Amino acid sequence: MLIPNAVSAEFFHTDAGTAFVDLLINGNRETWSVRSKRFRTWLRRRHYEITRTAASAAAINSALDLFEAQAQFEGPERAVHIRLAEHAGHIYLDLADDCWRAVEIGPDGWRVIGSPPVRFRRAAGMLPLPTPQAGGSIEELASFLNLPSRNDFVLVVAWLLATLRTSGPYPVLAISGEQGSAKTVLSKLLKALIDPNVAPVRALAREERDLVIAANNSHVLAFDNLSGLPHALSDAFCRLATGASFGLRQLYTDADEVLFQAARPILLNSIEDVISRPDLADRAILLTLSPIGDRRRRSERQIWRDFELARPRLLGALLDAAALGLRKLGNLQLKQLPRMADFALWAAACETAFWPAGTFARAYQANRSAAIEDLIDVDPLAARIRQIMANCSTWTGEMLPTSCVPAPICRIPASRAGPQLGRRTPGHSPADCVVRSRSFGRWASRLPSAVKAELEPG
Repeated sequence: MLIPNAVSAEFFHTDAGTAFVDLLINGNRETWSVRSKRFRTWLRRRHYEITRTAASAAAINSALDLFEAQAQFEGPERAVHIRLAEHAGHIYLDLADDCWRAVEIGPDGWRVIGSPPVRFRRAAGMLPLPTPQAGGSIEELASFLNLPSRNDFVLVVAWLLATLRTSGPYPVLAISGEQGSAKTVLSKLLKALIDPNVAPVRALAREERDLVIAANNSHVLAFDNLSGLPHALSDAFCRLATGASFGLRQLYTDADEVLFQAARPILLNSIEDVISRPDLADRAILLTLSPIGDRRRRSERQIWRDFELARPRLLGALLDAAALGLRKLGNLQLKQLPRMADFALWAAACETAFWPAGTFARAYQANRSAAIEDLIDVDPLAARIRQIMANCSTWTGEMLPTSCVPAPICRIPASRAGPQLGRRTPGHSPADCVVRSRSFGRWASRLPSAVKAELEPG
């Protein structure tokens, strides 16, 4: 009994050595991991169709070992993607349907195709996207979102367009608001437009390993009802939003390591603002929702029924804008590039599909300025320095021991002041106020006032 004789397929491997197989099933090319449960089950069924006998576990394992060797040593190397891929100047969006179709987005427009030139894998829980329809309006989306201002809607649309890019940096969309402000519904709706899943939102990962596993199996990560954000996960979100490599020890081994390199769009929602560290705030779009009054409230069932009808048109509108972005991006120049410059360029390239040029830049700048002010208001060190500099242009003085500083005044040991000032550098940079200390050895922070202060420890 030779199971390999029952298989007609093309085997290949990724740059990490993971074996995959392309199978032609009902006229559609499907891509599966050689070690996946689905391929193992397919092998059993295929063997039975040909021999009318059941394959033993030993025979299945032996065949899988052979196929894996063929993929790694005889097959070509190919990249395998989840939901989004890029090839030859085109973006490919996996519809994740039974026919394994994808949307090809290019400078001249978009179209739905079968057997795209890139390979996609289907992680557990992925749901299909609807077949997009041309001619839709993005304004239809506004009726489903409880956003307080037009600028907020512009930023949400820009974030959605960013999710159609295959690489970062991606802004972190952080949504806060009281109970009853539809934060979770908004999160689910946005994810359903690009990367629907049976578990659209999830609890916050307990550690970086859980976050990496989630990122390996989803394109858009949405975390629901956060009550806090540990510093380690805040740093991990920073790396994942802009693109980084993660290494995890492979199970049942002492020396082998599993490497994962990617950037992912991230969505967070919470009652209170959980982003307190300036490095993550500098990568974030911060939105605050208002509670929905009884007269404006709709049932979630009604919202989803109407949304499912609108979803093909909304997806088509986003694809139209992405095609425009691909056409304009190469020749676009902005007078001033903000933080997350690649995101800003992409949003500016796409925005004229929906509204006049410059609309996004104004909304983004207003959001960043408000975020900076909010961070300073809750930061005792930043607030104290701004208070000191309110009536002078330059101040030089000694850092006193904390025992000499009255309790109502910000008391921070010198050993901690340097790192704290360093962390404030990105989030406060637009304000053009610089704080320097000789002992810190570098320009440490910028704070909101058009002033410069030199803090020199005694």
